[in-house]
Amino acid sequence: MTTPIRSIRGMHDILPEDVCHWQVLEKAAEQVFASSNYAQIRVPLLEKTEVFTRAIGSATDVVSKEMYSFADRNGESLSLRPEGTAGVVRAVLQNGLLYGPVRRLWYSGPMFRYERPQKGRSRQFHQIGAELFGAPGPDADAEVLALGTRLWSRLGLTDLRLEINSLGTAAERRAYRELLQSFLRAHQAELDDETNERVERNPLRVLDSKNPQVIALLETAPLLTDQLGAASRDHYQNVKRYLDLLGIGYFENPRLVRGLDYYCHTVFEWITDELGAQGTVCAGGRYDSLVELQGGKPWPGIGFAMGKERLVELLRQKDDMAPPVVHAYLVAAGAGSTESALKLAYDLRAGSPGLRLVNNLNGGSFKTQFKRADRSGASLALVLGEEEISNGQVAVKFLRSDEAQLTLDRDEVLDWIRTYIDSI
Repeated sequence: MTTPIRSIRGMHDILPEDVCHWQVLEKAAEQVFASSNYAQIRVPLLEKTEVFTRAIGSATDVVSKEMYSFADRNGESLSLRPEGTAGVVRAVLQNGLLYGPVRRLWYSGPMFRYERPQKGRSRQFHQIGAELFGAPGPDADAEVLALGTRLWSRLGLTDLRLEINSLGTAAERRAYRELLQSFLRAHQAELDDETNERVERNPLRVLDSKNPQVIALLETAPLLTDQLGAASRDHYQNVKRYLDLLGIGYFENPRLVRGLDYYCHTVFEWITDELGAQGTVCAGGRYDSLVELQGGKPWPGIGFAMGKERLVELLRQKDDMAPPVVHAYLVAAGAGSTESALKLAYDLRAGSPGLRLVNNLNGGSFKTQFKRADRSGASLALVLGEEEISNGQVAVKFLRSDEAQLTLDRDEVLDWIRTYIDSI
């Protein structure tokens, strides 16, 4: 017997009983984005590797350790996208969507990173993201943060904590990088090998460490906010002022950095305490140099990406979401019943788009079909026997209540089923 093929480690199936949670998240996001005039953009899963190495930075863990990259038949290096923003920037630049009015976009889809799978972290994962181009001011930062806040409210997620920080300009960050690197080198003997490697390669990533010993040491490390110039401090203060105006709560985290090199000024994360170590459900920030890094003229941008898997897990924990209701199961037996059932099902679905109707397949007696109808969870059974077919009628049997069975003329069924759906 041939051994069944299994899915790739870290790449998971999303089964029908879970999809309803995903659809709730996706529909809510689409509605929130539309309310602020964000248009959807769809970009390829596969890009030239340079799209990511230019944007993310070769010293980051994403590029150096986690990307799925390979040479195609022409020897060109290609990569599965590890995040969404770099590809969106490539797309808007290539298609001439920049250097005019403010551009608001959103995207949704799978991303890929080769890392150790664990709860809340997969090798194929899914994100929804939003990007705003052409507005350098703190009011744009506030708009993006309000966008996320409204989505959590729409989903009923009340326990997310917003943390913010400023990374300043590239020059301010370079100066701080040297200061932090000197501090960490002075404590080299107290650090583990992985942290010391990061000190040399990308010292800002040390600020993300989960090692308790490193966290304790960082309490005495210099802060980036102390190195900001007047313009950067003013931008950050105005972001906070606008959040206060909107009534959006936040916590300042002076050690918050982002894992990708293109960020500047405002950075942020929404965090939950309900998912263990993988508590960040949405993160982003300003990236005013990214368009230039991708070969365009300087143009400001800010955005975020949220992890669908983690948000779906939060929705699942709410435990108040039932799968979609099956309205009716079509039971048919006897001469001519297959043709009559197919036609009735076709007409009802065409005339009532919200109807969820299951048509019986594989034959079976009335008793067998009613068992199937019950297992389907349907509220009604629409019955076509030889008598109903001969008389041009349909019987309606209520499967979840004691209401008396009805018999309707064939041309009455559509209006009746519409009224029934509206009443439940």
